[in-house]
Amino acid sequence: MPKKEPFIINRIKSFGFAFKGMIILFKTEASIKVQLTIAVAVTIAGFYFEISKTEWMAQVIMIGLVLSIEGVNTAVEAIADFVHPDYHEKIGLIKDVAAGAVFIAAISALIIAGIIYIPKI
Repeated sequence: MPKKEPFIINRIKSFGFAFKGMIILFKTEASIKVQLTIAVAVTIAGFYFEISKTEWMAQVIMIGLVLSIEGVNTAVEAIADFVHPDYHEKIGLIKDVAAGAVFIAAISALIIAGIIYIPKI
């Protein structure tokens, strides 16, 4: 049995794997690039409109949520394609549900953005 790595070393390696995954996601997924562009735009808008700390918190949470769920959706799609590369009704359902989760997060983010920015325009 191989010797177990110290906790700190294991955490550093885990952080490295997570960072690598984030970079792969940002480089390869068109939808995440669109969402990242929107995130940059609302961040610029936040500075322009001088939104409050509470509004910043809501905005950052929603940006993180949308980008994170998109990452999970991408992983689900990759696993589904690996398990069953050809079309299959159940795989299609799984992919649709994962995409639906992204849609829910994106609509929620849009509502939050409306609450923050519509009164300022």
